[in-house]
Amino acid sequence: MALKPLHDRVLVRRVESDEKTAGGLIIPDSAKEKPAEGVVVSCGAGARKDSGELIEMAVSEGDKILFGKWSGTEVTVDGEELLIMKESDILGIIA
Repeated sequence: MALKPLHDRVLVRRVESDEKTAGGLIIPDSAKEKPAEGVVVSCGAGARKDSGELIEMAVSEGDKILFGKWSGTEVTVDGEELLIMKESDILGIIA
């Protein structure tokens, strides 16, 4: 991977959503929403307090996460579309 996020930023790969509903209907591409789930690809070192002390990240590489619909900035790295966002944009870790 050629991109390492800085500070409290996280690089995320979206997890593709299902192409069918629970009832079996196929969802066309034009009606699909971008998924709000992803896998953490890379993390920065963490934010710093005013005193300079490092605040460690709550997520780590490989964590499956849930994030806000409009969170992050889309970037293309090695031909793959990823998201880069602040750790505070992450809503939770999926167990």
